[in-house]
Amino acid sequence: MAGTAENQNGEPLRPPPPLPRRLLALAPVVYVGTGGWIVVAVALAVARYAFDRTPPIWLWTALSGVALGIVGAGIMLWQQRAAERGSRTAQKVD
Repeated sequence: MAGTAENQNGEPLRPPPPLPRRLLALAPVVYVGTGGWIVVAVALAVARYAFDRTPPIWLWTALSGVALGIVGAGIMLWQQRAAERGSRTAQKVD
């Protein structure tokens, strides 16, 4: 069954259209997500150390989110620079 996919009438299926550029944009998701974790981490740090109101695991979770967001942004920028440089192994978004 190798080959192209066919519909019920035996006609070849059309390939799906490419995704819009705004759905492929990774930077806004990474930056907004990391910023959200920073806001949550600050709020939890204030609640924890000023008012002793939250369990410490919430603060550590938010700090982990910030750290992973920073790592993700670094990898994203690294891949972007590699693509601009013309590296053959860089991930490219068309």
